[in-house]
Amino acid sequence: MISSQTAPAPVNPSGSVLWITPWEKNALQLLANGYTSNELSGRLGFRPAEIESLLARLFAEMGAATQTEAVLIAQARGLLTTAPAVEYATQFAATENVS
Repeated sequence: MISSQTAPAPVNPSGSVLWITPWEKNALQLLANGYTSNELSGRLGFRPAEIESLLARLFAEMGAATQTEAVLIAQARGLLTTAPAVEYATQFAATENVS
């Protein structure tokens, strides 16, 4: 039986609904997978200073003081689609199969 209830919307510490853009969700997912700000810069096509500014704004909106805290909040709120190690494990397996 399918439940008629929907998952609660993610909220920030002030209790208001936390809305993030697809870009912000992607950036959080990459951070959860161990990417650094410089790697995000190259991967997402922004200058490092822009990445730092965008992440600082996002972390403030989330009520996070650090990158780790932001990832933990995103995981707790159901904003991340995979476990942090999944992307790395997939990439590692792909390189191991190359002869």
